[in-house]
Amino acid sequence: MKPAWLWSLPVLAAAGWASFAPIQRASREHVFEIPKGTYARRMAGDKVEILPSKITLTLGLDDVLLLRNLDDVPQVFGPTIMMPGQSFRLPFDRVSENQFTCTAHASGQMTVLVEAEPVWPWQKLRWRLRQWLEK
Repeated sequence: MKPAWLWSLPVLAAAGWASFAPIQRASREHVFEIPKGTYARRMAGDKVEILPSKITLTLGLDDVLLLRNLDDVPQVFGPTIMMPGQSFRLPFDRVSENQFTCTAHASGQMTVLVEAEPVWPWQKLRWRLRQWLEK
C-alpha cells in the first residue's frame, strides 16, 4: 500500500505547473451574448439575468469585451446602441473599474473590472483557478 502523501503529488505537480507556466490564450476577447428573446422574457415578467453584474478582464490576456446582440430589439451598453445582430468590441488598455449602463442587465448597470496581467506564480495560479471556476 502506498503512503497517503503520494496521492497529493499529482495535485502539487498540477499546482506547480499552473503557477509557473506562461498563460496563453487563443483570443484576447471575452465574449458575452444577449440571447434572442431576452427583451420579450423581461416584458413577460421573467427576471432573467443573462450577463453578470461584474465582468473581470485581464490586461494582455482577455482585455477586449465583445458583446453580441442576438435579441430582436436594440440594446444599450454605455453610450453605444447595438441593433439586433450587431456586435460591440471594447478594448481596455489600463487597470480600471468601469461602470456602464446596460439595458440587457436587469439592474440596468454593469461593472467591468480590468486587472493587471498576472506575473508572479501565485497570481497565475489564482487567475487559472478563477478561469476554471467561471466555466
